[in-house]
Amino acid sequence: MPTKLSDSHSPLSFNRSDELNARLAQVVPGGGHTYAKGIDQFPEHMAPVIVRGSGAHVWDADGNEFIEYGSGLRAVTLGHAFPAVIEAAREQLPLGSNFIRPAQIELDCAEQFLRLVPAADMVKFCKDGSHAVSGAVRLARAATGRTMIAICGDQPFFSTDDWFIGTTPMHNGIPEGTRSLVLKFHYNDLASLEALFDAYPGQIAAVVLEAEKETPPLPDFLPGLRALCDRHGAVFVLDEMITGFRWHNGGAQAFHAIQPDLSCFGKGLGNGFSVSALAGRRELMRLGGIDHDRERVFLLSTTHGGETHALAAAMATMRVFETEPVIETLWSRGTRLSEGLRQAASLHGLAEQVPILGRPCCLVFGSRDRDGQPSQPFRTLMLQELLKRGILASSLVVNYSHSEADIDRTIDAFDETFAVYRRALDDGLEFYLAGRPVKPVFRPFA
Repeated sequence: MPTKLSDSHSPLSFNRSDELNARLAQVVPGGGHTYAKGIDQFPEHMAPVIVRGSGAHVWDADGNEFIEYGSGLRAVTLGHAFPAVIEAAREQLPLGSNFIRPAQIELDCAEQFLRLVPAADMVKFCKDGSHAVSGAVRLARAATGRTMIAICGDQPFFSTDDWFIGTTPMHNGIPEGTRSLVLKFHYNDLASLEALFDAYPGQIAAVVLEAEKETPPLPDFLPGLRALCDRHGAVFVLDEMITGFRWHNGGAQAFHAIQPDLSCFGKGLGNGFSVSALAGRRELMRLGGIDHDRERVFLLSTTHGGETHALAAAMATMRVFETEPVIETLWSRGTRLSEGLRQAASLHGLAEQVPILGRPCCLVFGSRDRDGQPSQPFRTLMLQELLKRGILASSLVVNYSHSEADIDRTIDAFDETFAVYRRALDDGLEFYLAGRPVKPVFRPFA
């Protein structure tokens, strides 16, 4: 009998998901096409394989229903199978999806995007965030004639390409020469970036970062970073994969009133459809074109970058953002959720062990042991107890379809989970955690 939210205290069965996970591991390295979705990121024998989603709810292969957070790793901002987006893609499909020349929808989508992101003059679409950010890096190197890249070392991910993955503990297969070209500075620490410019004068092509993660920028940080890039002739690249279409319709650059040279969007742009964007100033972007007399840059050239039904989905998604209170709802739902969870954590004496972090539109939760240190085993306990209660939440990132009732149920489930967490701190984790703990994505060995 499938377990519904109404009787989520009953034991859940994951037998069918276990079978499918075993088969996935035989044919897909890591058992998934994104490491963050891997079986090692979830409690043992509690890694649901999803068969469908609607709004903020998903159903797995065993018939279990969950309220889901962080939908598609933040890619589904409006909600699963959002009607306006699905209908736009459906209307486009009979007209063809890919041609030997650009389709008109490529122009229409580009113009619509640039209206929402007025700091950019030109845009090029591709299929994922990694290609967009790597395209920005290549363009910056070509424009400046420099090779080194400075990235924010406190932010976890920019690209699957060698230039970035070489900076992580999972750098097997990447030459040292490639790895040595990327430097790290600290967030909210202009002095650490200035030290890199001083140590490598005239060598840094670009500064790459997200406007913020869980910690907001200090008032002078982003303007100061902009000024440092200008002073040293480096390209300011803003990764808006998460902040874009979540902080503000125009991204974090509009929210914080900053103007990057290049910015990269994805995730929420297509509400789950595969579409991302590299956008920026004309004098930089045109180097990837044919209307200049400088040496050309092979910027982005993706067979599926102009896939018409994905662009139709993107246009529909942007229209919803323009005509409905999406951003306001993300912030208000997230505010209710964060306030409820912080109150519940405090009641169980867990305010320090389970901090609720980030902006209301993009929340995450921490998990710490008795000594206040980050703990993967306690994170696993949290996931385990939430799954038992019908909550699939490796983060707390809301989408537009989360209802007030979803928020209420989530707060109740966390309250019960906090009670277990408290007992595990007092009695010992081994009495409550079933199976091995989850593991970090970036690790050198399995």
